[in-house]
Formats: sequence, structure tokens, C-alpha cells
Amino acid sequence: MRFVAPCLLGLEGLAANELKFKGIEGVRAENGRVLFSGDYATMIRANLCSSLCARIFILMSEFEARDFDTLFEGVRASDWSAFIGEHNAFPVKGSSLDSALNSIPACQKIIKKAVVEKLRESYRTDWFEEDGGIHQIQFRIFKNRVSIYLDTTGEALNKRGYRSLSGGAPIKETLAAAMTELARVRPNHTVVDPFCGSGTILIEAARKALNIMPGIDRSFAFEEWSQVDPTVIQAERDKARAGERRDVSFIAYGYDIDDEVLTLARRNAELAGVGDRIIFEKRDIRDYTDDHERVSVITNPPYGERMLDIREARELYRVMGEKFLKLPFHSYTIISPDDSFEQLFGRPADKRRKLYNGTLKCQVYQYFK
Repeated sequence: MRFVAPCLLGLEGLAANELKFKGIEGVRAENGRVLFSGDYATMIRANLCSSLCARIFILMSEFEARDFDTLFEGVRASDWSAFIGEHNAFPVKGSSLDSALNSIPACQKIIKKAVVEKLRESYRTDWFEEDGGIHQIQFRIFKNRVSIYLDTTGEALNKRGYRSLSGGAPIKETLAAAMTELARVRPNHTVVDPFCGSGTILIEAARKALNIMPGIDRSFAFEEWSQVDPTVIQAERDKARAGERRDVSFIAYGYDIDDEVLTLARRNAELAGVGDRIIFEKRDIRDYTDDHERVSVITNPPYGERMLDIREARELYRVMGEKFLKLPFHSYTIISPDDSFEQLFGRPADKRRKLYNGTLKCQVYQYFK
């Protein structure tokens, strides 16, 4: 099978390397996605281990289409009965951009009709109850290039299962994981987040250090598929659990000025299985001190859309520049949408990377020299 894993723009290389490291073959990075190949075990492992991708799709077909007849025949050509049983539900959703086929409802209708026609040939029936497990069909049409997918994930992969609630403007788990990857968090690291909020960055860092697979505590759409052997699912889960490392020295510190959000962060860390690795304290950035011999600061400082909030955020950047000293074995990884960050911080970054926090274009600024 061929698989597609969409990811944030700018993370394709990191996401591809993560999958390769887990023994997945045929990995290739493209704009906004990673492609690979394998069997059901590969699919399960990718869902369990990917900290940077949004979903794992089976790539059913890709073709050019400028009219509905071509779309219908392109979809109908796939072997849908290999994945969708006679009683399975198979809803359709998707997107179209810069293409002749620009009506989403019309595309949904044509794709659904094509799948039904193909399944009729296999199951010799004129009616599908769709009262079984869900097999979500997704399509993407970009500049008349059609991609047809089958979603194996269900709820997006950033939903790890530990963050039932969050504070204001939480960073997405996949973006937090990307920052820990860029900061090269290791099992012996000390990590600090002086604007920890609900704790997502520190939790992702701790789970990476302990090699806890991102998807180990959640369920997936494929678990309801009759085509997937439950023993294969269990074997991959067992393999993932066996790789966890509890005998490491990783420790993290999270600071915030909001008591309620700190309570929430402690709860999230416990749910994530790393409550004993993160110390949360109420502390203002203006009181930040560093007595660590080696430390990686990874943070998503506040920023605002209103002018007053922006002024306050920029004052925080200035304070950070004073507090985050150039010291041996100290590094700072900071994400911000503000193009004037380096000027406010007081020195240029040693490395920058453009990433998107949702639809907001940001830069990750790294200081390590």
C-alpha cells in the first residue's frame, strides 16, 4: 500500500526522518506531506510513532481531472472492496483549490457515487446500509490534480489523549513536538519553558526523551476495520511499549503566572505519564534565573492581535533577551510571529526556521552559540 502523511509546511524533512528511524521504508518528503509504502503493520506503526504528521492516509489514487466524468472514472478504478466491507460507512469530504472542479458538494456526490458503483460489483447489492465501522474517504484537488485518500487515523494525530483541557491559545502538540525535535532533546536533557501554559511543550519533550510513542494512549479509526488483524495491532503496541525508557535523567521545569493553568499543566503531565519528570512553578519571566549547568529553553511566549497585547508581548521579548544569557551548553528555541523578534530580543538568531502555527506564519528562532 502507498501512504500519505500530511504535516505542517516546513516539517516535511523532520517528519520523514522520524518515520525512517522507525524502520518505515520508501519514505519521501514533498511539500506539506510525506509519502511511504508498506503493509498494515507499517500503517499501525506510523500512526503510533508520528509526532509531527497530522494523519496517516492510504493513497487510493492520484490523477488529473477537469470534469466530473474523469473524476468518476478515476475514483471508480480503485479496489475499494479491499478496504470497505459491505456494511461499512464511507462518508466523503475534501477540498479543492485552483481547479476546474471547484464545487465541494458536487465532488463529494460524484466520488460517493463512483465508490458505490465499484462496491456494487464486488458485493452484488444495490443498497449499502453503512451501519458498520467508518472508513472516511478524503479528497484533495489542487490545480486539477486529484488525490483520493482513505483515512486510517480518525481524530487527528495531534490528539495524543493527554490534553483534555487547555489554557488560552494552546500550541498544537505537533508543533510543540517539532520544537523539541529542532532543539534536539535527548534522554539526559534539562528543559525549561518559562511560558509553559498547559504544559504541551514540556510534555512533548519529556515523552520524546522517554521514547513514549505519541499515539500509544489513544485509539484509531483502523481499529474498527475488519481488514486489520487485531493481533498485528497489539504486536505493534507491545513493540512501542517495550521501547520506552524510564531509566533516563531527563527533567523539565515549567513556569507561568497563572495558578489555574499550572494546575491544568500538572494534570496533563500526569495523564501523559510524565508527571514525575516536570516541575511546575508560579514564576514571572522577569524573575527568571538560570542555575543549570546545561539547559535547553523551549518556549512559545505570548503574543497578541490587539495593539496593547502586541506592546506587552514585545516587552516580554526584550526581557527574555536580558534573561536568556549566552552561556556554554545553553540553548534557546523560541517561536514567534513577530518579524521584529530578533531586534527586540537583542541579538540575531543562530538559526531560523519558518513554520506555521495554524494559519499564523511564525519563525522558530534558535540560539545555541
